Amino acid sequence: MEKTLRQRVLDNLQEFSTPERPVYLVGGAVRDILLDRPVHDLDFVLPGETRSLAKEIAQRFNGALYVLDEERNTTRVILPPPADGPGQQFVLDFAALRAPSLEGDLRARDFTINAMAFDVAQPSRLIDPAGGLADLREKRIRACSDTSLSSDPVRVLRAVRQALQFQFRIMPETIRQAKAAAPLLGQVAAERLRDELFRMLDGPQAALAVRLLDHLGALPHVLPELQMLKNVTQPAPHVSDVWDHTLSVVRHLEQLLPPLVGAYREETVADLTVGSAVMRLGRFRYQLEQHYTQADSSSRSRKALLFLAALYHDIAKPAVREEMPGGKIRFLEHQKQGSGVMARRARELALSSQECAWLETIVREHMRVHFLANSFLSESRRKPSRRAIYRFFQSTGEAGVDVCLLSLADTRGTYGAELPENVWQAELEVCRELLEAYWEQREEIISPPRLLTGDELMEILQLKPGPEVGRLLDALREAQAAGEVETREEALAFLHKQRENQPGAALACQGTEE
Repeated sequence: MEKTLRQRVLDNLQEFSTPERPVYLVGGAVRDILLDRPVHDLDFVLPGETRSLAKEIAQRFNGALYVLDEERNTTRVILPPPADGPGQQFVLDFAALRAPSLEGDLRARDFTINAMAFDVAQPSRLIDPAGGLADLREKRIRACSDTSLSSDPVRVLRAVRQALQFQFRIMPETIRQAKAAAPLLGQVAAERLRDELFRMLDGPQAALAVRLLDHLGALPHVLPELQMLKNVTQPAPHVSDVWDHTLSVVRHLEQLLPPLVGAYREETVADLTVGSAVMRLGRFRYQLEQHYTQADSSSRSRKALLFLAALYHDIAKPAVREEMPGGKIRFLEHQKQGSGVMARRARELALSSQECAWLETIVREHMRVHFLANSFLSESRRKPSRRAIYRFFQSTGEAGVDVCLLSLADTRGTYGAELPENVWQAELEVCRELLEAYWEQREEIISPPRLLTGDELMEILQLKPGPEVGRLLDALREAQAAGEVETREEALAFLHKQRENQPGAALACQGTEE
């Protein structure tokens, strides 16, 4: 169990902590132990080199050893989950003291609640030179020193994240420090900004976090394009400008995900509108949980990626906004233009090519569900055709799941309290059809099995390798997805008909016979 493994690690470290070379547990682990929160990351500091101690602990607990920073003498040990029950891996970081004394090391940290320590040889004695325990009790985020934030500006983002994570208030002097340090964020490595931003998007109240970053003057240095959304008016049925709409969409995502992803908890259902979403889409709870707990090699969550895409889904509206004669306002192809902006920002944040493509897809395709829902309403509740569903997932791939949830949040953010019941039910019905096809009818609609290979097609139709072969195979798979072709014989008839109806087909065939 978690506590048993933690205690075993601390017990083993006691024999290595001596008056001449003490070993201290520091930082967030101490804070979380005092808050009685789960702890899976333990940070230790000690004088001098760290690798020999880390190696000894890795051997004792069958862990993996990594040198994180040879110059700064930082070593990591990753322990596997305990065998006697459920749990997750433990991460132990061993670092050399970065000041002549432990007190100097602690006072150089970010906030007082993260500047406490235990000597593992004397675990009952809390070392608290900056008054972190009192701030923890009073629920305060307070900088350790006057230069805490200016010396490392990424701590501006961390102040916001931890204030929301723990429901603490940032003290006025720390707010002043944050505002002064915000312009220095431009000097921070993109990777560090990215990592702190994604922790924020993965935490509670992402919309409020963005508002706080804006209040502190940090937003232009983290997600600069969002500034352009302010005061950009929109026509009905929108109830707010693009900036407030965007944050409203993120807030509605925050309400939709908890009751739909993972184990159902009644207290997570915010209102009747969310309740109706649970009624229609709750059957996909397990699949949604699997989708959002997956991550690529970066370990950044799909939830955080979805929230970033939500922040940028209307990012091109200011650039494409047109006011027509008579006062009509339109935003033609804002989703296409916005996908390019999203891709550029993703690259600036040093995201992987896979993550960049994922974000670009969500922003580019975020109107697709709305178009299908409008057809559902205007055509006497006609559900999306199999062909329409196939084309949707051909364009979106796995990100189609995220497009569905973003569309629901976007609809709520558009109408606010004036959301018509028929509009909401149409969006839910379309999302249900799409997710049902994706998870329960994949072989019939999303990825039908190939009835013919490319080589067979070329032999039958006497074609040479080229784009025409791919076009015909794609057309055949779409016909299968639409339920128009089911057998090999029907596939052959379909392909011959396609060739007959294709302009220039006869010339193309003649060319293959030469």
